[in-house]
Amino acid sequence: MEISPLSLARTQFALSLNFHVLFAAFAMALAWVLCLFKYQSNLRPDSAWTAAYRFWVRIFALSFFVALASALPVLVEFGVLWPALMERAGNVAGPIIACGITTVFVTKSVFFGVMLFGQRRVSPSAHLASVFMVALGLTATVFWEVVLQSWSHVPSGTVLVEGRLRVQDWIEVIMNSALIWCMLLYVTGGILTLGVLMQGLTAWQARRRPLEENERLVYRVGLYLTFVAIALQLFALDGSLRLMARIHPLAAASIMGYWDGHASPDMIWLGVPGDGEQANRVLIGTEGLAARWLGLDDDSKRIGLDMVAESTDLPAVNTLFYLARLIFVGTLFLLMMSILTVYMMWRRGEQAEKYPGWILRTQIWTAGLGAFIWLCVWNLMQTSQHAYFVSGMLLTGDLVTNASSYAIGAGLVVIGLLYLVLFSGFMQMLLHAARFGVVPVRKPGVKG
Repeated sequence: MEISPLSLARTQFALSLNFHVLFAAFAMALAWVLCLFKYQSNLRPDSAWTAAYRFWVRIFALSFFVALASALPVLVEFGVLWPALMERAGNVAGPIIACGITTVFVTKSVFFGVMLFGQRRVSPSAHLASVFMVALGLTATVFWEVVLQSWSHVPSGTVLVEGRLRVQDWIEVIMNSALIWCMLLYVTGGILTLGVLMQGLTAWQARRRPLEENERLVYRVGLYLTFVAIALQLFALDGSLRLMARIHPLAAASIMGYWDGHASPDMIWLGVPGDGEQANRVLIGTEGLAARWLGLDDDSKRIGLDMVAESTDLPAVNTLFYLARLIFVGTLFLLMMSILTVYMMWRRGEQAEKYPGWILRTQIWTAGLGAFIWLCVWNLMQTSQHAYFVSGMLLTGDLVTNASSYAIGAGLVVIGLLYLVLFSGFMQMLLHAARFGVVPVRKPGVKG
């Protein structure tokens, strides 16, 4: 059976977006952690904070360039896979993309070099300022990305005139009702990815040799970050799902597995979704708890999937349902592991090499779980739009390229291999640095 060009285009674009947002969120979170490391290093020269900064700044440099490089295919795919998109939405998307590109290149050109190579050329305070500006610039770049993403969910401040979007109010476009929740999810995704990776990488080192002071520090910071990220993520998901219930009530009903609008809105923590005729198979549930995250019609009655007209296509019910459960199970697992780690610190101190081997092995094998949860959250939000590129205005089917399935499929294979090479290189560099440490970086002519 031949796969449609639309399905292949969606798959390729989703792959590119997932790869980019993973590294962009990670780099943004790491930039702010490096600010903390550098600030503490200035207060305590030659301390564990200094060694931690020197190690993780190399990881940041690579993740920054991977995030930057992965943004290029996304920009190209806007025109190649969706050629009509910029024609119809260019009045909105064009200036926002231009702001993002300008921000990242100003950050890279002015401050990034000082951060990486100027530590011996400038004062400690000036170097700290450059680290701060890189973190701020990267956050601003992510902000413009989130503006475009959140506006596509809530296209306020624009009108559709003769098939093209026109801006009526830029303040409404930028400060749309979804912005704060999307930005908070992006931030928590980066923090969670970084915190879990820090613990997993340090656990890998602890399995090989006794940890140094800076590595124990990183392990502790990673644990704190994980707790903070989980707390913020629960808050952000609550707000995002309540907003989704208003703007995408069918997607909200799909996430909750709510078929019958007259039934009790039970929360299904674990289960298998039904198909409308067959009831959900509930393994673990709570009666009446899902009402908070379900949409209401004009009569203040809950909207279930059975209330949709026959001519209306349902969202990807199974995809939305299972993504939400993966987020729940993964987050619960990380919370339990974090609590267990705190208990081990209380009983045995901060020397992780003395912890039971199964705890360290679990942290090693789940070092990427934070990234996995972040991508599940991202795809949950994106899948809620169903068939729309811009909710209620532009359908993806009206914007897709006329290229054949074979051409798009070939592009998907090539871009997939490219991302595989980039990810493999990043992981090899990360493990090499964890095993052998890092070599101080300085430009020729700079005296140590």
